[in-house]
Amino acid sequence: MSEREYGGGALLGRAKKIGTVLGRTALARDGGSPEQQARRLRLALEELGPTFAKLGQILSTRPDLLPEAFVVELGGLQDKVAPLTEAEVVQVMEEELGVPWEDVFERIDPEPLAAGTIAQVHRARLETGDRVVVKVQRPAARDEILRDLGLLELFVEKAGRRPGLNRVVDFGAVLEHLSASLRRELDFRGEAENAERLREVLGPFSRLDVPRVYERLTTSRLLVLEEIEGVPVREAPDGQARREAGRQLLECYYHQILIDGFFHADPHPGNLLWRDDTIYFLDVGMVGEVAPETRELVLLLLLAFWQEDVDFLADLVLMLSPGEPPVDLDLSAFQSELGEVLMRYRRLSLREIQLGPVLQGITEVATRHGVQLTAELALTGKALAQMQMTAAELDPELDPFSVVGSFVARNVLGRVRGGADPKRLFYDVRKGHLRVTRLLDAAERVMGSRPGPKLQIEIRAIRPLEASIRAAARRISLAVTAGSALVAAGTTAASGRVEAWVPLTLGVAGATLTAMLLFDLLRRR
Repeated sequence: MSEREYGGGALLGRAKKIGTVLGRTALARDGGSPEQQARRLRLALEELGPTFAKLGQILSTRPDLLPEAFVVELGGLQDKVAPLTEAEVVQVMEEELGVPWEDVFERIDPEPLAAGTIAQVHRARLETGDRVVVKVQRPAARDEILRDLGLLELFVEKAGRRPGLNRVVDFGAVLEHLSASLRRELDFRGEAENAERLREVLGPFSRLDVPRVYERLTTSRLLVLEEIEGVPVREAPDGQARREAGRQLLECYYHQILIDGFFHADPHPGNLLWRDDTIYFLDVGMVGEVAPETRELVLLLLLAFWQEDVDFLADLVLMLSPGEPPVDLDLSAFQSELGEVLMRYRRLSLREIQLGPVLQGITEVATRHGVQLTAELALTGKALAQMQMTAAELDPELDPFSVVGSFVARNVLGRVRGGADPKRLFYDVRKGHLRVTRLLDAAERVMGSRPGPKLQIEIRAIRPLEASIRAAARRISLAVTAGSALVAAGTTAASGRVEAWVPLTLGVAGATLTAMLLFDLLRRR
């Protein structure tokens, strides 16, 4: 059913309720502190149901859109609904299974483990004796959510006619994100696929896992999972297994975000259980995905913190912006404020430093200077902050920057060992490559060879200058690439653990590029 299929009367009635609730609870004129205003907004969104609760959760990941008090308050949104009756649960189960529930289950606990606005969860036992948990979708959830999305679509159409509003919040992007998130949560088969995909990602980590999915019993409105009879992760017994799990939890998130581009987006302690010296991830309905180009930039951003390189940190933040930086950007002030963020966090222990606030600090600096960042960066920051809070409790002495350093060495430069520091080599090579790329991009923009509303002036006398710029950019690129190849050849040659063909190939490539550079220089004389 689409949003358009709802009649005008239904939308009008719902709109009246939304206006009444917001007017009474969230938009009262008595003012109050930012914390009080944020609390009223949270209460209003909770009362309005799953669509608006999800909207609040999305906004809680965007510190660039809302003040800090609102981000913190909306992060605590709770589902407050009356649980389904036993008859309603059985009706949904039998509709999805196609047979009486007794043909599949030996028993179902009538008391729900949890009741939310989209679904509720019960313990059960299969006829085979397996202990499972069953997630059952509320019968009216789909219709209610699609009705609200239809109403929000009408609002966005109106807001689109007011450029001033869209300069504050990109309502179209927010609605698109909200709609996609809710539609995914309404189809439990997507959550089952997320669990299996996450299981593959967690394969290398012996102390991390997800519950097994019973695929033959899972449908769009019914999800059956292995029951994990464990304790909250905070209650894990002290010992080597607990500390190893903390380190693996931290490293697996670097792997999820920076290598796979797929991560559990809500890893708060309530979604983590401890059983048999292993952490189990629960509720994988909310996941995040990071585009390949963003993964590398986020990795380099972490390494820029490790190197305390403020200038390159500023370059990376500008690269993470989907648009052009403001023409009046004060680069010196921008770099200075980023340097303050770096120094505020870099020297602290794991219990004190959280990568989420680091990314939030960067986002706040960017917002003050008119630099827009992507939504995926904000979601990444929130997930890292939640994950690191748990890792800090498991092992307070763990240094997050040592973990990311070893992660880079093992996963990105696993075969480059020897005299040079592989993390430093990778960092310097990638830094040089990106800066050359920025130089080439800038030259193309100046010369008007890129599409878009750029200044384009045709002056014949300037053509020799254009040719000189192109030649200089080409030579810089050749020099940087050749130098990187030769450095890598020397490094791998010094290592006794690298096959002989590797330094030979790198050396030949470096020599070839050097010859091309020399030929280009001599040809232009």
